[in-house]
Amino acid sequence: MAGLKTIIALSFVLAIGFLLVILSSALWKQYYPLLVVGTYVLAPLPNWICGRCANPDDFMENSGNAIIDFGRFCTGFLVVMGIALPALLAHCGIIQVPAMIMSIVGGLLIYGTIISFTMFFQEEQDF
Repeated sequence: MAGLKTIIALSFVLAIGFLLVILSSALWKQYYPLLVVGTYVLAPLPNWICGRCANPDDFMENSGNAIIDFGRFCTGFLVVMGIALPALLAHCGIIQVPAMIMSIVGGLLIYGTIISFTMFFQEEQDF
């Protein structure tokens, strides 16, 4: 069971991540790096949806985990897109390189915090 200190620490890291992404947009007056927030917020959803769709009560272990693999693939795609999108925008000259760095670091902090929240607060299943 996660305690109050864990919640405070994760909230602080999440706030720093959002601050970095917002500053990467506001300091240079180009608001394209805010798209990173959307990709990192949407990234855990395919794992969650596909994990719910898979039947954990199935007695056949070899029945296939294609739906879980598809969820992991979509999550990986969104995480890579969250890193590649600012790099692409900086390469094209739409945003500047410091904005790209701030956006990538902030996005990784946001995604890491979301994953940490789900790890600390997931329900234990009793058999």
